[in-house]
Amino acid sequence: MAFHPIRFPLDVALGARGGPDRRTDVVTLASGAEERNSRWARSRRRYNAGYGVKSRADMQVVLAFFEERRGRLHGFLWRDGLDHSSNSGAPTALDQVIGSGDGVRTSFQLSKRYGASFDPYQRAITRPVAGSVRVAVAGVELTSGWTVDGATGVVGFSTPPALGAAVTAGFLFDVPVRFDTDRLDIELTSFDGAEAPSIPLVEILP
Repeated sequence: MAFHPIRFPLDVALGARGGPDRRTDVVTLASGAEERNSRWARSRRRYNAGYGVKSRADMQVVLAFFEERRGRLHGFLWRDGLDHSSNSGAPTALDQVIGSGDGVRTSFQLSKRYGASFDPYQRAITRPVAGSVRVAVAGVELTSGWTVDGATGVVGFSTPPALGAAVTAGFLFDVPVRFDTDRLDIELTSFDGAEAPSIPLVEILP
C-alpha cells in the first residue's frame, strides 16, 4: 500500500457528507444510571462522497480516481469543506498554540484545538497544505528559521524557541483518507446523469 499525495476532486467533495466519528460504550445500570467509556482517544473522520456526484462527468472522474487508488489499497487527500483551516477564515500565525519553548526542543506537531474550557480536544494535523503554514514564537511571526514536513505536519526550528515562549501556527490542511469499499455501485439515471449513493471514505490515522 502507499499514500498518494493527490486530492479527491474538489467539485465532488464539496457536495459530500460526513464528519467526526467516535466510539463510546454506554452501559445502563439496573438503577437507570449510566456508565460511559470512550474506546477511542481520538475521533476519526468518515465521509460519503456519493452525495457530491451530480453528473455523468463527475462519476467518470470519481471512477478513474477510484481505480487508480485500487479501491481501499492506497490513501489520498480529502478537503473537508467545513473544517480545513486553523480558524474560520484565512490562517494567521497566531491561530493555534502548538507548544511552548523549553530552550531545547526544536520539533512541534501542528494541531487544532476544538472546544474551550471544559475538555478541549487537540487534533494532530498531519497534512498541511503546501505554502499555507505560518508560524510565530512569542507572538512574533517568523519568515525563516523553520520548516514544516508536509507528510507529518511537524514544524522544525533551526534554533530552539526560548523557555516559556508560546509557539503558534496557522494553516490550511487536508484529511488523509482511503476508500472504505472495494466496490462502486454506479447507476446511470439519464443520458447525462449518474449516481453512486454510497462512496464511503475513512480517515487514515497516524
